[in-house]
Amino acid sequence: MATTAAGTPYVESSDLVANYPGTSLALANHIDGLDGGKVLQVVSVTKVDTFTTTSTSFVDVTGLTASITPASTSSVILVLGKIGMNPRANSGASTQLLRGATVIGGGTAAGSRPSVMSSAFVNALYGTLDLSVNFLDSPVSAAALTYKMQVRVVSGTLGINTTGADGDNNLDGRTSSTLTLMEISA
Repeated sequence: MATTAAGTPYVESSDLVANYPGTSLALANHIDGLDGGKVLQVVSVTKVDTFTTTSTSFVDVTGLTASITPASTSSVILVLGKIGMNPRANSGASTQLLRGATVIGGGTAAGSRPSVMSSAFVNALYGTLDLSVNFLDSPVSAAALTYKMQVRVVSGTLGINTTGADGDNNLDGRTSSTLTLMEISA
C-alpha cells in the first residue's frame, strides 16, 4: 500500500481499482475500509488524588471530566475509563456517565431501579474495586462535548482512589481513576 510523505496510507489507482473493476478510486478506498474507523484524536484525564462522598444522589467526581471537539458530525466518541472505589464495609455504590447534562450508557431503568453505568456492593475495608466505563457514543455534533463521571453511595462513605480504611499501612494502597475519549471517524 502506498503512503504519503507523513506516512499515512492512501490508495493509488494501481493499488485497488484494478481489484474492483468498474469502481471509482473513492469506492475502492471505501470497500477496503480506508475511509473510516480511524482514531482522529484522544483526550484523557487521570485522577490520582482521593475523593469521598456520603451522597446517596449522583455527584460529580472532581477531576474526572474531559472535553473533546469532534472534527465531524459523523464521528463517534469511544469513552473508556475506570473508577477505583471502595464504598466502605457493607455498602454499595453506582456510577453514571454524562455527556453534558445527559446521562448516557446506562441500562434501562425499571421501577425503583435506576439506569447506571456500573454498580457494586463491597463487604470489606481493604482494597478497591475498579468500576469500568466502556461506551461508544454517537453525539452527531462538531461542537465541544464534555463527558464526566458521577458516583453515589448506598450508605456511609464512598472512597475514590482509596480503600475503606485508608490506613497508613501496606494494605491500604491508593489507586487512580481515568476517563479517556477517542474520536473515531465514520
